[in-house]
Amino acid sequence: MIRTPVQAPVEAGQARSDDLKALALECLDDMKAEETIAIDLAGKTSLADTMIITSGRSQRHVGSIADKIVQEMKNRGFGNARVEGLPACDWVLIDAGDVLVHIFRPEVRGFYNLEKMWGADRPVGIAAG
Repeated sequence: MIRTPVQAPVEAGQARSDDLKALALECLDDMKAEETIAIDLAGKTSLADTMIITSGRSQRHVGSIADKIVQEMKNRGFGNARVEGLPACDWVLIDAGDVLVHIFRPEVRGFYNLEKMWGADRPVGIAAG
């Protein structure tokens, strides 16, 4: 296949997005995050390609999960992600550009119900607020 200059950046960008998603999911599994789902946003919004929503058992767990993801992104050359919500650790958002990661305490996740907003199925056992 002959690649034109227009195609190459798109493919490279998609590979980066896929690598970021895989990294985030690997960290979430390592840190024992709960009820993790990944929502494909391609074609739905220009915000990101993927939104990952997960839960931590406590504020400390939420903060630890976020710290692990941000540190691994730096270690693997993805740069500094923007992070919101770390002081309280009820809901932490990690914006890595192509991938958004929302880490909630279960009660907060049920209240905001992002899965419903983006048309994804809620994992079993999480009630809407």
